[in-house]
Amino acid sequence: MIAVLNDIKAQIRSAAHGGDKLAIHGAGSKAFYGEPLLGQPLDVSAYQGIVAYEPSELYLTARCGTPLVDIEQMLAETGQMLAFEAPHFAGATAGGCVASALAGPRRAYAGSVRDYVLGLKLIDGHGDVLSFGGQVMKNVAGFDVSRFVVGSLGCLGVISEVTFKLAPLPVAETTLRFELDQAAAINKINRLAGQALPISASAWLEGQLWLRLSGAEPAVDAARAQLGGEALPGAAIWSALREQTLPLFAAPRLWRLSLPATTAPLVLPGPQIIEWGGALRWLVSDADATHIRQLVSLAGGHATLYRGATPGQVFQPLVPALLQLHQRLKQRFDPHLIFNPGRMYPEL
Repeated sequence: MIAVLNDIKAQIRSAAHGGDKLAIHGAGSKAFYGEPLLGQPLDVSAYQGIVAYEPSELYLTARCGTPLVDIEQMLAETGQMLAFEAPHFAGATAGGCVASALAGPRRAYAGSVRDYVLGLKLIDGHGDVLSFGGQVMKNVAGFDVSRFVVGSLGCLGVISEVTFKLAPLPVAETTLRFELDQAAAINKINRLAGQALPISASAWLEGQLWLRLSGAEPAVDAARAQLGGEALPGAAIWSALREQTLPLFAAPRLWRLSLPATTAPLVLPGPQIIEWGGALRWLVSDADATHIRQLVSLAGGHATLYRGATPGQVFQPLVPALLQLHQRLKQRFDPHLIFNPGRMYPEL
């Protein structure tokens, strides 16, 4: 693996010297997400393998090209998991998981990808390997650089290694289903959020609210008896949401709306799926992008054109102060501006 790492570093240094641009990719499972990839391909998929795994200490370190499915199979053997439920898609890797920060149904109840990254190694625009964070939370002092690398879509550098905090697999799980309209479902899930219930996922679609209960068997059984609804142990809906295989996700124009969980139903045409207790809403709509973003902004959220975007439309435009901060970070880690140019915003 040393030879693979040295080759990646050599390609970066060559690009910096020659003024070229590099398009970082591993399995390519998230190439659809964000603005188009520009530049010469920098393939990091061969840099893979588990560097360290300590079940008793609840951490695992993996190289960027390591398939997520391999990591999760290893963790399952010892009764552990990546609690944020990152989608696998087509061969998704550890590096792509962190770079995109996409998470599944458990995210609102267990935490985001960022919450479970203890540390990482980043190859910067000079071809140097920088280390941030550690293997336990208490090792992090000062400004935790590893946290803002999460979700940066490769614009700051190549994530070569990442250390994840782990969580135990739940002993018991079951799913409850209720017939409710959108407004009633949002009210119900937010009312339940203030109670001591082992809810680990929620979703509303097609007039039905789905709740997943996870934890110790007595706690799951007690919550199921308290809440009622139709019990569906082993419901496949959570895998379908995680892997985005439901028909809505194949729509040619799909919005990802991030909103305060208590936001009332938005008056927008098109089918929707609501996750994360109301905080994540998927919308299929051909409505004007400016109109959608204005409506979402008024509600205190932001909108991402997840699929079907024309260049320059994917992410909510930044206010000048935030754009300047992004540009300063880009300049610090990628002074030659070689990594994934324009992947998030044209100015980066």
